[in-house]
Amino acid sequence: MRMGAIGGAVRAGFLAAACGVLVVSVSGCGGSGGERGVKGDGGSGDRVGRAPARTVGLKRIPDVGERLRELIPSQSRQVVAVYGEGPDSAASTVVLYSKSGSTWDLTRSWEGHNGKKGWTADHHEGDKRSPVGVFTLTDAGGALADPGAELPYTRSDSFQAPRYWAKSHWHDFDYVIAIDYNRVKGTAPNDPTRPEGQTKGGGIWLHMDHGSGTSACVSLSKSGMEYLLRTLDPDQHPVVVMGDKAALKA
Repeated sequence: MRMGAIGGAVRAGFLAAACGVLVVSVSGCGGSGGERGVKGDGGSGDRVGRAPARTVGLKRIPDVGERLRELIPSQSRQVVAVYGEGPDSAASTVVLYSKSGSTWDLTRSWEGHNGKKGWTADHHEGDKRSPVGVFTLTDAGGALADPGAELPYTRSDSFQAPRYWAKSHWHDFDYVIAIDYNRVKGTAPNDPTRPEGQTKGGGIWLHMDHGSGTSACVSLSKSGMEYLLRTLDPDQHPVVVMGDKAALKA
């Protein structure tokens, strides 16, 4: 595991860029929703919810069309699928699929949130929409100690949400997993480097939910984040496939 001590300069960059939040903003990325456990470990917060009629032995990731399916690397054996309710909706369902042999099993499912204005295929800084696409998941971190993450994990106080944000947002970044959109892989999630430039946005994360839409990230429950951190394995080449349902099927 990788531990990091991140200085004030990165802290400033994080506040300016993480999850598309501007320094002048008083709301952070995130949202809180109860999780829908399909296969649980009996942990607090898991509960059976709606799921596809068949959850094991799937030939392909459900409701993901050929265009995006072809972007999933052939070596990927873990896929986090984020199904947005609609192009302008902040509500979504987060599902973890794991590959067994040549087929996929639905491992677990949670209620979540995405950008408060919905989704876009052309994300820009401040548009409050989550980017549609397939992105690798390579780095994690947070304000809390490493919960046993398989991905490289950077623990730092620099992840703490500013206390001038609403109190409901203070724990948004206790745990985060970087979505590799306009970022440098192999760095802490709050590294402010944007290879495609600042206007394309960045700091798009999976992180803890606070009950409503985010600035561009995807959020789910604390127990869901802990499960993903302990389950997503670099050797399995995890990716996220995310978008509103119509965009995913296209």
